[in-house]
This record gives sequence, C-alpha cells and structure tokens, in this order.
Amino acid sequence: MAEAHGRPEILFPLFASLETLDGIGPKTAWHYAGLGVRTPKDLLLTLPVGGIDRTRRCSIRGLDLPGMATLEVTVGRHRKSSGRGPYRVEIQDAETSFQLVFFHASGGYLERILPTGSRRVISGKVELFDGVAQMPHPDHILPPSQADEIPRFEPVYPLTSGVTQKAMAKAIASALARAPDLGEWIDPGLAQRKGWPGWTAALDRAHHPGDLTDLCRCAGARERLAYDELFAHQVALALARQAARGAKGVVSTGDGHLRQKVLDVLPFSPTGAQLRTVDEIAADMAKPVRMNRLLQGDVGAGKTLVAFMALLIAVEAGGQGVMMAPTSILAAQHYASLVPMAESAGVMLERLTGADKGAARRAKLAALAHGDIQVLVGTHAVFQKDIAFADLRLAIVDEQHRFGVRQRIQLGQKGRAVDMLVMTATPIPRTLSLVQYGDMDVSVLDEKPPGRTPVKTALISAARIDEVMQHLRDAIAGGQQAYWVCPLVEESGVVKATAAEERFRRLRTDFGDGMVGLVHGQLPQADKDRAMADFQQGRTRILVATTVIEVGVDVPNASIMVIEQAEFFGLSQLHQLRGRVGRGSARSTCLLMYRPPLGETAKRRLSLLRETEDGFRLAEEDLAIRGAGDVIGTAQSGLPRFRVADLEHQTDLMATAQADARALMAKDPVLESPRGHAVRRLLWLLEHDQAIRLISAG
Repeated sequence: MAEAHGRPEILFPLFASLETLDGIGPKTAWHYAGLGVRTPKDLLLTLPVGGIDRTRRCSIRGLDLPGMATLEVTVGRHRKSSGRGPYRVEIQDAETSFQLVFFHASGGYLERILPTGSRRVISGKVELFDGVAQMPHPDHILPPSQADEIPRFEPVYPLTSGVTQKAMAKAIASALARAPDLGEWIDPGLAQRKGWPGWTAALDRAHHPGDLTDLCRCAGARERLAYDELFAHQVALALARQAARGAKGVVSTGDGHLRQKVLDVLPFSPTGAQLRTVDEIAADMAKPVRMNRLLQGDVGAGKTLVAFMALLIAVEAGGQGVMMAPTSILAAQHYASLVPMAESAGVMLERLTGADKGAARRAKLAALAHGDIQVLVGTHAVFQKDIAFADLRLAIVDEQHRFGVRQRIQLGQKGRAVDMLVMTATPIPRTLSLVQYGDMDVSVLDEKPPGRTPVKTALISAARIDEVMQHLRDAIAGGQQAYWVCPLVEESGVVKATAAEERFRRLRTDFGDGMVGLVHGQLPQADKDRAMADFQQGRTRILVATTVIEVGVDVPNASIMVIEQAEFFGLSQLHQLRGRVGRGSARSTCLLMYRPPLGETAKRRLSLLRETEDGFRLAEEDLAIRGAGDVIGTAQSGLPRFRVADLEHQTDLMATAQADARALMAKDPVLESPRGHAVRRLLWLLEHDQAIRLISAG
C-alpha cells in the first residue's frame, strides 16, 4: 500500500530533472518549459506534429521544386562570396550538379565537414533561385558510413524559442531509453480488439513514425496513448465517485405533502422531464449512500422548481437543505424566486450573504443551528467554519461549471454525509460532460415548460445602430426593459471592443440619467447588487453589462437583448445571454450586432444562433468550432489538459474509458489485482495523485 503515500520508485527516472537528459542544460530546460515540458515524462508525451519524408534518391532531377531530397553526392569546390553574400559549395549527384548555400557561415567549419572531393549524404529542401537549384542549410550532412542515422521518415516536433528539432530528437531518444515496463493497465480484451501495442512500444512507435499515417490520431500507438490519458482521468473520477458513494449517507425519504402544496398553487403543470428528474433525485436521497448528481438543463428548462422540490424532500424527511450560488446576485435571485414557493409550502426559508453582520448574522446562525431555518440560500460562504446546521441533508451547488473534480473531492472530504446536487444551465456536450462530470450521475431537463416566449434572433451590422436605438425607444415607451451587453469593460488597444463604461455614458445621454444602469465584474459588490436591484424592480429601463449577467438573472419584463460585437462571444455564451429575455409574456428580441466584415467562423456561429434555440445542439457545434478548452474555459473549470487525447474527436474513446473505469472499480475497488497495481502506476505517471490518496483514505 506504500504507493498510496508516494510515487513508486520505478517512475523516478521519468520525474527527474530535464537536465538528466542528453543535450539539456539549465538554460535549455528553462526553454522547454515554454512547451509545458518540465520532466522526461512530459517529453515522452509530446508527440510529433508532422513528419519529413527522407527516402533516399539518386538525383534531384525530376523532383518537384521546392521539395525535400536525401541523396549521396560528391563535394566540389567552395565559393566564398565577397562581402556579406552567401557561402556556396558545388556538389554533384548521380545525374546533375547543384549548390549548397550557407548564410553567415564559418568557412573553416564547412571545409572540415565538406572537404572537396569527398562523398557525403545530405538531406534538406531543394529550391530554385534565379534558375539555379540550391539547398540552403541542409538539415543533415554525414559521411556515407553514418547515413543510417538519417531516418527514412523524420518526425517534426512542436518547438519553442531556444529548442531545435535536433535537440528535441536527441532529448526524446534519451527519455525513451529510460521508459520502464509498467505492466498493462488496459483491459486485455480491449487492447486485443483494438490491436494496440504495449505502453513502451506505443511510445517508441509514436516517436518513430514510418509515414504520415502513423501521425494520424487513429494510428494504433497514438490512439493507445490517448486512451491512457482518458482512462486515467476516468479512473480518477470513478475513485471520486466511489469515495462519495462509500461515504455513508443519510436516508432522506419524504411523504410528498410539502411538494404537493407547491404543485397545487403552480400556474402550470411540470414537464415530464421535471417530474422524472425529481423522481431520480428522490430515489438517490432515499439510499443510505451519498447522492452525487448533476442536473443539466437548457435555458428556461425549469431547474429552480426541481431544485426546490429536492430541498422539500430534505425538509419532509425532518432535515434542512442549502442552495449555493456563485455570486450574491444569483443568490439573491434564487431567494426571491423561492420565497413564493416556500410560503405556499409553509417552509422557513432564509438567505445568508457576506452583507449579514453583527446581531442579524448571529440570529440567523442560531436559528440555523437550532433547525428553525429549514432552507438556506447563499453563496459558497455558507460553508464557512462558524456555520452549523441542525441536520443538513441536501446541498445544491448552482452553476458549477467553474468547479472542477478536485474541488468536489475536497467538498466531499468535509465529512458531511450530505447529498450533493450540482446544477448547470450551460448545456454541456456529451464528451465534456463525461470528462468533467464522469464521477456523477446525470439528470437532463430536455423539455421546456409551456409559456416560454420564443425569442426572435436577428443579425444586424453595427452601422445600423440608429435602428437599434429606435427599437429600444419604442420598447421602453411601451413599458419594456432591455439589456445591452458589451464584450469588454474598458477600451482596449488589443481588441477594438466598445467598452461597457463608454456605452453606458452614451445611452445615459440619449435616455436620461435615471433610465440606464451599469453592471460589470470590476464594480464593487454593493454597486453591482444595487444596479441589479434597480433593474429588477424597474427603476432603470436599460442595463448595460458585461457577461456577468450571463447566468441566471431573471427579469420577466426585459424583452430586448442587444449584444454588441457578438462575433467576440462563443455560441454557448450567446445562447446563455439570449436566455435572459423571453421570460415574460411580451415578444422578445435578441439583436446580435457585429462589425463587418465577418470571418467564416463568426458567420457560422451567429447564423446557427439564429437557426435554433436548442442549447445542446449549440453546445456541440461550439465544441466543433472552438475546441474543448475554449468552450468551458480550462483555467477555471477543472477540465484536464490532455497532451495526446483530442476531446473534440475522440468522444467514443472517452465513453469506452468511462465504462472500463467503472467496470474495473466494480471488480477491484482498491486496485489490488495485478492490473489494479498497473493502474495505480498509471495514475502516478499522469499525476492523478489525489485520486490515489482516495484509495488509502477509503
């Protein structure tokens, strides 16, 4: 069990300093960091991005120029140019003569490696200059006895300042020599079906491609290395899931009387998806293990009702529930939308924020600890040390696509036997859902409640801003409200984006001081809250904002959404912003203003938005257009950065990895079998240390 406490010794050479590899000194090691390479293991997983065919030929005659050529030649005379001109060496192949050209070269060095009359094997790019064939700075110059050092197909690696192809190849050869046999962690049946080589053989093949087909992501060696990454990640998630389920839960079974009170006063019938999801949550809460469920729903799918029903199950069972939101604006809004339902059920609902101070805060904490407050709404501050519940059964975490697996593990380690429901209004493509939430059970709200007004989406050039302003005047005269979203807070020299501050000043000039509010991420919290409250209560008619209003803000009277420079936003983000309108009875419009000319990608994105309101379809398209990192935002999401695996194109591989990881956990929950020990080494290799510690904690 020692492996649970520290990296196995067999892996030490792969985590040694880069300077232990051939050709890397302290300065070069610093340069490699530009590629994200800090250890020999990182170097092994930095695969070639291309290749050069260096098949031997007898002559450059018949070669399509410019083109690569590898051939044996006889060295002729050296011609040094006067002044700063190039240094030329005449050479003869089997059929014709041409020149080697060197700039800023040392004549003495060239005479040493290319003595006149000698035979040499050279390889490089041949091009025509003033009708004369020449090879500038050959990549390889070797005596025929050493020519085998030139590979027939040479890999090309990604580079960074201070790192050359030759240095990279030398360091990788040195790293490959120390790759140990770690055993096989892949299911033998799967490896056989796929025809995948073992780990060291896959590394060797990936770094020594025979031709272009070996560089394809579907090539056996590369696919196997991609699978290793996906599988390790899914095992880490499965361990987190196992730890969460292994944590003893509290059985919470409600009799439904509070839920029925809410359903009796609802002005609409819940959708089939809402009823199904509440049943799934109720079934989880009734088990003696902790619930760990993700609730995904598109804009306007009715997550709030489902969340409150879940909280009522906790209360019916004699316990308490808490709902956490990422911002105080959202927490305030959740509280406002839950108050009528809580009143109809006769449930004591309270809100706790950073603004609660002194005696008022102490009174709330005392009521919470005594069990008088049955449902609490707040930001993540509700998990502070001085906050104690009488009997907390359910924690709902809202909009946690910013909250990675690591944080969920930490939350689970707080030792509370609390059921966990994570909600997101951001439709997540299936691939990313598997990557991000593979440790959770997933409920999807895929129907919209009746009565949501479809939003008309229009593309409009920034040159037609006067028409937009007139549309706004008419709507406001008719009692409506509008959002105006800008991409940046201040004018930026890098991106010529109209700033929220500047747009706010202009609209205030046009519509009057008290009519326009402003909210963006750099404002003090109190100012943001005040601006939102003024807009929600109708005191201001236009709210100028950055994307802080993207998630969850609910103002039914707002029927116009203007998104300035919409080409700067991602599809999912635009869809979220559009979802802020169409919440009331008035016909709603989303105006996507852009600055022509539009690039192909931006045009495709904006046209798709006009075509559909299906957030899941848009999320898949966004993934195809922008890639995984941009869609979720890797820095804040806990989304892993894979070196080999490609999330956009290897969905099936990810699904296989999840199924395999879960099957392995069912068979070998503490990874004690021979394959289990190999999986432990894989987790250490790919730096999933925290997951390994879950085994020892379990």
